[in-house]
Amino acid sequence: MSAEQLEVDPYDARLARGASGLLAEFNLAGVLSAADVHVAQRLGGLAGEIDETVLLAAALAVRAVRLGSVCIALAEVRETSAADDEESAVDLSALPWPDVRPWQDAVTASPLVAVGADGDPSRPLRQIDDLLYLDRYWRQEEVVRHEIDDRMARPAPEVDTGLLETTLDRLFTGDRDQMQRRAARTVAQRTVTVLAGGPGTGKTTTVARLLDLLRTLEGEPRIALAAPTGKAAARLEEAIASTAADDGLDVGVIAASTLHRLLGRKMGSRTRFRHDRDNRLPFDIVVVDECSMVSLTMMSRLLEAVRPDARLVLVGDPDQLASVEAGAVLGDLVAGPSHGLEGSVVRLTERFRYGEAIGELADAVRAPDADRVIELLRAGGDHIGFVETDAAGAPHTPGLGLLRRDVVAAGRGLVDAARAGDVATALAQLERHRLLCAHRRGPHGVARWSAEVERWLSHDVPGYADEGEWYLGRPLLVTANDYDVELYNGDTGVVVDGGERGPLAAFARGAAPVLLSPHRLSAVQTVHAMTVHRGQGSQFDTVTFLLPPPESPLLTRELLYTAITRAKSYVRVVGSEESVRRAVGRPVLRASGLRRR
Repeated sequence: MSAEQLEVDPYDARLARGASGLLAEFNLAGVLSAADVHVAQRLGGLAGEIDETVLLAAALAVRAVRLGSVCIALAEVRETSAADDEESAVDLSALPWPDVRPWQDAVTASPLVAVGADGDPSRPLRQIDDLLYLDRYWRQEEVVRHEIDDRMARPAPEVDTGLLETTLDRLFTGDRDQMQRRAARTVAQRTVTVLAGGPGTGKTTTVARLLDLLRTLEGEPRIALAAPTGKAAARLEEAIASTAADDGLDVGVIAASTLHRLLGRKMGSRTRFRHDRDNRLPFDIVVVDECSMVSLTMMSRLLEAVRPDARLVLVGDPDQLASVEAGAVLGDLVAGPSHGLEGSVVRLTERFRYGEAIGELADAVRAPDADRVIELLRAGGDHIGFVETDAAGAPHTPGLGLLRRDVVAAGRGLVDAARAGDVATALAQLERHRLLCAHRRGPHGVARWSAEVERWLSHDVPGYADEGEWYLGRPLLVTANDYDVELYNGDTGVVVDGGERGPLAAFARGAAPVLLSPHRLSAVQTVHAMTVHRGQGSQFDTVTFLLPPPESPLLTRELLYTAITRAKSYVRVVGSEESVRRAVGRPVLRASGLRRR
């Protein structure tokens, strides 16, 4: 029986029962969760596998998915486990790790494991060279690889070369537009293109212009725009419409959707959709923004659903945090030249939107150059602030008075607009300032700081929250997909005065916001602060990022980079020098066979 048939869930919270030997030791050390052990024991029981080294490998493969990887390399898993578990007080090197060679031999011989691409498809684990997968993730990785290879092997789309160059001359007139021009030409001449770049480098402007280009070349192509979250989809739609209006572009009727909505989720399933290999999407051009947030599972479903002859454009920033689920597909595609994507990956590097200060700070994080990051933070200026704490990150540092000032000013503006029923201004005020955290709980987490912000606003804003649960100006965060009202995990909104309709929840959606009775919302919470992961796909005028202590396992280069680049005009970092240095020096390492194969 395969892992797919078992519906193995690596987040299963049930306790492992009867764990002993290796599994018990690794569980007690904090390397394995109870759920990891439970799944491994269950698989072993079904297959009659009793070798504890094999069950340990199975549990580590489950753990890898829980932490965002799609596979493990047994020869390296000891070192990667140590990096992932820095909070553990146990010396992981002292644990009884099996010797690698006999361990690999035992795994290869196990009835749990299919070996090679042609191995028994009913087995829940698969070994490819030195990598061990849960079989479903290997299959998803194969879908991505095969779909990309097949699209790259197709004949180039036929275009009128003269018309192409004339239109490019019209759309890209400046010296600074040449990389964008190259990206647009690539999209016109290939079936798959990856458009990579950091915030402010003109990715969305390029998309708007290439839509005009393709409409000029092909007349009325059917175009789909999508993003992983409703918020990101709304920003994509707004940005393209704004660029089209400013530059006089012909982009047609623009409407962006979430990937779930584009593919058409099947009732009762998180990963099965109406559009798939047997029922392809009807579009000629599919553009997907914020691809760094797209998991391996979702990317495989998307690629299966896009017609082989359609143009596919994947847009995103590979240096940001990857999906909260397993996989880092965009980063793999950009970094893995063996995919045959040479010439189809265009990376924009010149910034057009933000000032040099935030951009230079982001570049120093990416470099990585910790000394330069500290220098830029301490230099401060009109766009950067650094509230330096001790290593413990004392939460009541005097410099946090500036944070309170910004929070109260944004909150007061939000409440005033909401009470006036001014939906557009309220939604704009919602993005005036955002407090970002690494953790959900604890002294540096969202829960603690949301309570602190609530206290500040109650003290400083007259009548704040007097209306009860759905008080006017309450900022909302959707915490689970709600397909009935088409709101998705990560969407943000605000409660406004709807006049005779009473209080309404407003959410940004392109040209016209969505207005709903709050009682139709099934999974929302107040959002005075959010995790950096939740903030992906959004931009705020001012961002304050509360760094966790240096020992936090969430503190990574990608976390710091993503937090910094959420800011349009000003970013304030609160934390210690040691935390900053630890973040810059610690990249996320997600194991994947896609990059190497």
